[in-house]
Amino acid sequence: MTRSSSSRSPSKRSTLAINLALQGGGSHGAFAWGVLDRLLEEPWLKIEAISGTSAGAMNTAVLVSGFVKGGAAGAREALDAYWGRIADAAVYSPFQRSPLDRMLNRWSLDASPAYLMMDLMSRMVSPYCLDPFGNNPIRKILEDSIHFASFAEAPIKVFITATNVYTGRGRVFRNKEITPDVLLASACLPTMFQAIEIDGEPYWDGGYMGNPTITPLIRESEAHDTILVQINPRERRETPRTAADILNRVNEISFNAPLMKELRMIAVLRQAVDPGTGEGRRWAEMRPHRIMTDRLSEFGASSKLNAERPFLLILKEEGRRVADIFLAEHGADLGERSTADLDALLSEC
Repeated sequence: MTRSSSSRSPSKRSTLAINLALQGGGSHGAFAWGVLDRLLEEPWLKIEAISGTSAGAMNTAVLVSGFVKGGAAGAREALDAYWGRIADAAVYSPFQRSPLDRMLNRWSLDASPAYLMMDLMSRMVSPYCLDPFGNNPIRKILEDSIHFASFAEAPIKVFITATNVYTGRGRVFRNKEITPDVLLASACLPTMFQAIEIDGEPYWDGGYMGNPTITPLIRESEAHDTILVQINPRERRETPRTAADILNRVNEISFNAPLMKELRMIAVLRQAVDPGTGEGRRWAEMRPHRIMTDRLSEFGASSKLNAERPFLLILKEEGRRVADIFLAEHGADLGERSTADLDALLSEC
């Protein structure tokens, strides 16, 4: 990336409203934790709306709940507390790195007996048989970390996506609808957990339909700048050959596909609509940006279930580092121009 040509210092700028779009990815969501922690340090950035899916939904809800209580500082404290609880719970998790992985300082669970057994069982046995009571260890953490009643009065608009099992369509839940069940539904991998029932209908992970969903940020937010915090690698420059690597790549492509499709649709609409109309102006004025890192692709799919505190802190620091680079190189572009070229996606069609 090249440094912005604008000479204005972001730290001296007036308040700018932005949207955030947060992808899911298990414990890799700690990368987004770091990004959010860094962005919340900037007093000139005002978060207008957030769209989140899976781990991105958890980060969204924790941030907004903390923000209602104590502003940006409260949001940062809430995120720290939430990920701290995740790390505390991981101490008792059966998914632990093997002695060899620890000795070699590898963060994957590829040699973990419990992980290998779970991976095998999930392909052969339904979660309705493995856990007939539908327990989810994250529920208690969410209830302890989030004040759900605060969403109705929150100054930040919230959009959480889950996939309706009956219809195969994504449903976007908004502030007053956010509950622990909505967050668990957004992160419900069907091979690991029973579907979450909401309003009499079952829901699975929102990543199948929107990871995350961008359209509500354009239609329902007054902010024009949307920062996508991307966790799932879009590209890999090697052919997967093991069964685990093949399945991992298939999942990455599947969970990125809805986002890529929506971004292409947005690119088409920006070219086709009349920018002079109210609806057309919203599409035309959208300024997309992206924060991501290649380092997440080094850890492997199994590491998404590794929530050891040192690993989460590594991911957080990487998020802060990349966000800091983004602000240094493109902070002055916010409010002025896009730094992610959506039109380039049309050449891929």
